[in-house]
Amino acid sequence: MAKELCFVIDQIGREKGISRETLVKLLEAALLSAARKRFLNKPNINLRIDLKTCDINVFEVKTVVETVVSPNEEISIAEASVISPDIAAGSTVELPVLLQDFGRIAAQTAKQVLFQKVREAERDIIFEDYKDKMGQIISGAVIRKEKGFYFITLGKAEALLPQKDTLPGETLKRGDIVKAFLADVKQTVKGPVIILSRTDPRFIAGLFRMEVPEIHDGIVIIKDIAREPGERTKIAVASKDSSIDPVGACVGMKGTRVQSIVREVRGERIDIIPWNEDPRIFIARALTPASVDRVGINDTGAEKSAMVIADDQQLSLAIGKRGVNIKLASKLTGWEIDILSESEYSKLKLEEADKAFDDTLKQEPEKAK
Repeated sequence: MAKELCFVIDQIGREKGISRETLVKLLEAALLSAARKRFLNKPNINLRIDLKTCDINVFEVKTVVETVVSPNEEISIAEASVISPDIAAGSTVELPVLLQDFGRIAAQTAKQVLFQKVREAERDIIFEDYKDKMGQIISGAVIRKEKGFYFITLGKAEALLPQKDTLPGETLKRGDIVKAFLADVKQTVKGPVIILSRTDPRFIAGLFRMEVPEIHDGIVIIKDIAREPGERTKIAVASKDSSIDPVGACVGMKGTRVQSIVREVRGERIDIIPWNEDPRIFIARALTPASVDRVGINDTGAEKSAMVIADDQQLSLAIGKRGVNIKLASKLTGWEIDILSESEYSKLKLEEADKAFDDTLKQEPEKAK
């Protein structure tokens, strides 16, 4: 029986990825529950399983006393001395209980409890494992779609990818291999729930960490990122090593690195911006692919706003389709950005000059009086 039990424990351990020590403790708890049920819930029934041989030992724990009052829980010194000659009152002794007394119902109870404990242990292992992976990019295969969620198999675990967190217009089919950002892991009564996202800005950051060794090694740093899923992403990067161009490292030879990421996000445009401490320079760069002429800033502490002047031909490019480019530039830099074309700016300056001239004329008669 012990040999067979060892085989079962090792087999479950391999299938579920649970250590022998953990399974033996779970089995002890399961069999102890069955033993106590068989012996009318006696609290002094106990059980041990040898970790190496898997031998099961069931025993009663009784307290040694001068005069026995409760035979189920106590034993006289005279009886106890047969087991241990030097035993004293107040000590405890372990009296063996035959295993065959368990019965069919007790054995079935033990089996049910063991399976339940194994499932609980497996859930705990999955939760701890994926909790440590939060913030990482993981990949899995689509197995089905149900009630607005894609179910993604990760091997021993399943994850949920909400349809709202897939790319606009993206339809996944059974068997598709997808990469996603591990956004959250929750422990519930039904087990761990793993939530994925392909729209989170950190998904792009994670893809760059995977594709760009300089980012993975910490030489190139992602300072910030702003994203409009399916439309455009702007990522600001800086280098700790002056000999390494952060933008060049992210783009890769002939654009191979960034193109790999673009393919993963179904053609989403990605602007790689070199970070700069000077907000004027950083704001101008953040409006890529447009080039701007001048940037003025107003930093009052409570409000950080910038006025950008762009060539007439660059204005629509700077604003972007549906205002996406300027919106992302504002998010990336942390500055509220307004933009004017050169012609609008010149007209505004001319109007200000005319007003100033009119005000001067009005003041002259007052001085004459």
